[in-house]
Amino acid sequence: MILFDKNDVMAFYTSMKWTGISGSWRKTNLQVEEDVREAVHYIVDCGGGIVTGGALGVDYIATDEASKYDLRAEQIKIILPTSLEIFCAHFFNRAHDGVVSRQQALSIANQLNGVKSRNPDAVIEMDYIVCTPETYYARNQKVIDACDELLAFHVNESQGVQDAIDRAKDQVKPVTVKKYAI
Repeated sequence: MILFDKNDVMAFYTSMKWTGISGSWRKTNLQVEEDVREAVHYIVDCGGGIVTGGALGVDYIATDEASKYDLRAEQIKIILPTSLEIFCAHFFNRAHDGVVSRQQALSIANQLNGVKSRNPDAVIEMDYIVCTPETYYARNQKVIDACDELLAFHVNESQGVQDAIDRAKDQVKPVTVKKYAI
């Protein structure tokens, strides 16, 4: 007895909704973390996928929550502006400069390398060779291009998150914004 034919299965995969997650890398608090985790939990439970930019803060929390599930490559995309190696080195350089802590640099490097080792197709590396505001904004565009809707955790009116919101609205994609002042 056949329960599903090939067309039913293909319809499921092509109808899966991708949710872009955008948020502050500089500041989060317990409320932001709870909201991000709850949203990712809901998205995954509904069979959807998440797209993040692989940064600290909200992206890190979303990826951490998604990592609690046995996700297929079809359910998580982490888009980096550079290769994973350059991206991790960037964070260690930022730690050396005192912008982030060494522990944060280690955490993000371990998380991203762990995701890539378990699910190589989940980490999407762009061709830039440095991390700059321009390459981060280009990464934002790739995140928006890859998602069907955007969930923005907008802390302190972050310019990067506003950029993602504006790009999603330009593409007439549904946008949900949760605002925080920390």
